[in-house]
Amino acid sequence: MIRRIAPAAGLFFLAPLVAEFLLGNLPITFLFAVVALAPMYGGGALLIRELVRRRGLGWPNILILAVGYGVLEEGLTTQSLFNPNYADQHLLQDGFIPALGISVPWTLFVVGIHVFWSVCTPIMMMEVISGERRTTPWLGRTGLIVTAVLFAIGIAVTTAINMSMWPYTATAGQFTVTGVILALLIAAGLLLRVTFRPRTGAAPRAWIVLVATLVAGGLFMGLTLLGLPTWVGVAAFVVDVAAYLALMARWSAREGWSDAHRLAIGAGALLTYAWHSFVESPVGTAAVVVDLIGNAVFTAGAVVLIWYAHRRVVSRKLSGIASS
Repeated sequence: MIRRIAPAAGLFFLAPLVAEFLLGNLPITFLFAVVALAPMYGGGALLIRELVRRRGLGWPNILILAVGYGVLEEGLTTQSLFNPNYADQHLLQDGFIPALGISVPWTLFVVGIHVFWSVCTPIMMMEVISGERRTTPWLGRTGLIVTAVLFAIGIAVTTAINMSMWPYTATAGQFTVTGVILALLIAAGLLLRVTFRPRTGAAPRAWIVLVATLVAGGLFMGLTLLGLPTWVGVAAFVVDVAAYLALMARWSAREGWSDAHRLAIGAGALLTYAWHSFVESPVGTAAVVVDLIGNAVFTAGAVVLIWYAHRRVVSRKLSGIASS
């Protein structure tokens, strides 16, 4: 039984470690917070993955539901999309649209990091490691219900903590619109069936996918550091994400796309967060040396995870060759 649910348990705890610690948002001295963060981050990622795989759907649906997760966390739980003084960071100053009460750059960025890193990267890595169980459900009905309950508890706890630290309440209109958008995203993620027709030609080598992911991820995270004019940065951000997704959709539809390519995507995303942790200022207070040590520890953990996943991929490939 332990072996059967191991991928689910791994995803449950990997998601918060990537989302907050590998990013560099929380220092290693806050590692105990994983217990509180796992139900929300891990529960959300696991719930999305299980629902999609149970319905026989694919990565487009995971991406749609991941957007829904980002909208839920930042629009309803932390309310950072609307709170002008969230975490005392003044995140809504640039690109603020009064009619919507949001900042376009911040909304795109924070929802984007949840989509690609909080949800998709942990799922990608655990599915690569799980091998032949990559697209099959990892949980039974009871496990799915427990996951949903833990996720609800995680959302409630996170909301309470945020309200105690940064008291703020969005308007009824903002809550209503966010709720409607969230409902539409959930419906689309569970009901739409997106397929891509096979394309001629062979998939590129895995290292090319890795480089493409590192470049796209570097632009995604680096644009916030370049100080570009607001709307130039927004345009660059949109082009970067759209071009990367289009490229991955095209390449993955070619013959020869395999777990090695999926690992390249996951590895590129993990390494992007790893380097970014060294320029990120953590929310929690910690000495500079302690923060840097923590970043190095989590970076090392990411490298070990990539190495382990690579070993699994190579082992399966060799076993397939030996049995053929």
